[in-house]
Amino acid sequence: MSYRVAFQSLGCAKNLVNTEQMMALCREAGFAVTGDPDGADVAVLNTCGFIETAKSEAIDAILELAALKSAGKLKKLLVAGCLSQRYPDDIRAELPEVDGLLGTGSYTDVVSAVERVMAGERPEYFGEIAQAYDDGGRWVTTPPWTTYLKIAEGCSNGCAFCVIPKLRGRYRSRSMAALLEEARGLADSGVKELIVIAQDITRYGLDLGDGTTLTRLLTELCRLDFHWIRLHYLYPEAVTDQLIEVIAREKKIVHYLDIPIQHANDGILRAMRRRSTRAEIETLFAKLRAAMPDVVIRTSLICGLPGEGEAEFEELCGFLREQKLQRAGVFQFSPEEGTLAAAMDGQVDPETAARRVELVVDLQSRIMDQYNEDRLGTCIEVLCEGFDSEAGCYAGRTYADSVDIDGRVLFTAAGVVPAGEFVWVRITGASGGDLMGEIEE
Repeated sequence: MSYRVAFQSLGCAKNLVNTEQMMALCREAGFAVTGDPDGADVAVLNTCGFIETAKSEAIDAILELAALKSAGKLKKLLVAGCLSQRYPDDIRAELPEVDGLLGTGSYTDVVSAVERVMAGERPEYFGEIAQAYDDGGRWVTTPPWTTYLKIAEGCSNGCAFCVIPKLRGRYRSRSMAALLEEARGLADSGVKELIVIAQDITRYGLDLGDGTTLTRLLTELCRLDFHWIRLHYLYPEAVTDQLIEVIAREKKIVHYLDIPIQHANDGILRAMRRRSTRAEIETLFAKLRAAMPDVVIRTSLICGLPGEGEAEFEELCGFLREQKLQRAGVFQFSPEEGTLAAAMDGQVDPETAARRVELVVDLQSRIMDQYNEDRLGTCIEVLCEGFDSEAGCYAGRTYADSVDIDGRVLFTAAGVVPAGEFVWVRITGASGGDLMGEIEE
């Protein structure tokens, strides 16, 4: 029997890939797949449960779908992903509107779950997370010029603040053959920007024991018909000289590197169970800038980890003033149950941690504004993403801007610029993190 199945995906791009895999499986089963739950037989919500804000977002989304059910506009609700994996008992007890659960090891059971829930059952699938299947088809939902290639699942780094290994299992690389087959299909479909993702792409292949490495994979990907290849995320201690050489040499790999460092004080880094010191991070950044003078470094930072006093925080700020990293995501420490950091002494008052986040965001905003000011008068390659009717001009991204997390370039053109085309734009202004310019004919 054919059912109308609506999918919603929360959280990171890695989660989106899992949603796209479930969508493909449902299409193969003959179901009508949609993104609109209004009027659907089943809604499948793929959740994030990483930190408190993600959990709140997931619960709000469940309640919105539950309201649709109560109004008779949706028949059944399945909840998948990290929230299901982490809190199945709480969902059963507190969210009776949920009709079935899929853990992070059971995305491939979605067709069976839909059939069973429509038969009046309350299916629950919690497969082994360390053996989660990550190959197979996808229904790509991103714009046709940009998509993701997920090269590994899970994480074995064991950071003190992070619950991901308990939700996703240990690090597992996909085979290079499977990745290249998928990448060829994406290139053939017209994808121009390939975003290589995993919790930690630098450790790709090391678990396979057959000589597979990220450098080998990237070299092969650069032979395919992509214009840009973007990398998320590179852990600093695993960035080798060979990898730097490949990134600098291969013209398709954009010089935008997302390297989560989390902090700059050695004591806090040890408490986090990170494997780099401040000096090692500084040495790495110097190597990257020497090899690629135009490199844009993005990082992730946590304020308020237990033990972070004013001196440790000021050291972080001083490091940022010196390094002038062009991009940063700044997060308040979230004491997640089951993590080492949640049980540490010296917990920082949440208000203090929130104030520190604001100070770092302000500091980084000034650094970003200066970076944008330095772009004035230059001509930059831009991937056009369409006409922005609100702004009254075209909008796009440079190599320095990743999808949904960085700024845009708003530009004018004498003629029509198709979405997905690369154009050269003369930068004439900067405001609020965005650049303005006009197309260079």
